[in-house]
Amino acid sequence: MFFSASLCAPLRLCGEAFSFFLKTLKTEVTARHNLRWCALAVYANFRFQALEMRTIFNFGRSAAPVMNIPVQASVPELRDAQMAAIYHGQRICGDFYDFLRVSPTRVLFALLDVAGRLDQNREIVFAAQETFRTAGAELLGEDAGNEAEAMIEICIRLNRTILKTSGSVCSSPAFAGCYNEAVRTVCYFNAGHTPGLVLDRRGTTELAATSLPLGLFSHSTSDAPYIALAPGSVLLVVSRGIIEARRKGEEFGLDRVKESLERDQRENAKEICTHLVAKVQEFMGRPPEHNDVTALALTQG
Repeated sequence: MFFSASLCAPLRLCGEAFSFFLKTLKTEVTARHNLRWCALAVYANFRFQALEMRTIFNFGRSAAPVMNIPVQASVPELRDAQMAAIYHGQRICGDFYDFLRVSPTRVLFALLDVAGRLDQNREIVFAAQETFRTAGAELLGEDAGNEAEAMIEICIRLNRTILKTSGSVCSSPAFAGCYNEAVRTVCYFNAGHTPGLVLDRRGTTELAATSLPLGLFSHSTSDAPYIALAPGSVLLVVSRGIIEARRKGEEFGLDRVKESLERDQRENAKEICTHLVAKVQEFMGRPPEHNDVTALALTQG
């Protein structure tokens, strides 16, 4: 059985206090009957405190805290399309992506950037994922109606969850979409995130913000427009860490992301993400460590 120093200290103090109290009690209480009952009462109180400490400190187990860890997203297989997302190296901040099949024809995806370092915002990320998955399954299941209304409601619930979990303002840009395999459309919201990019035969289109970042205002609302993906189209969403990657004071920027997407002409979603992250590292001349560097792509066959 393992006890940490932080756990033993309060137990030792309780034991010392209990011994001192009994010594005092023996001095001041002469009636043997009263002493016995007082001692039993103190002992019962001590046992009760120990039970409380068992709950608080996870008594009798490892003293390491139990952390809520987000579920590792697995990319669902799609008909005539591909999805992929990658982080560069170990996450250090609040980037987080997720995928969820909610019906035979609908797949939800999201890329969030929760403010703060990973060791500070882990609980917020976990709560946001839980809300995203629960609300998505509820609102966009087989019998779901209007996708736009559902996405707006998901945005509202995510915002409330982030505010509630953080207990204060926590700027959390987010891009989320519902891909409909049957009609090849994406219904999305962009809550203060970097613009999504859609490449097709007409060129590259920016999917600008439809609302403020999540985690700022309790009554913030959003729109949820649709885009249609023609065969050969690519939807690319990147984190702020890619846009703000610097070399000698110059940012990588959204224009270089567009240029990489247009010149690459790759059809594999994972290769698009991997190639872009490699471009960022090449631009910086070293592995990016300034922020999370994340890319998410959807390609339509």
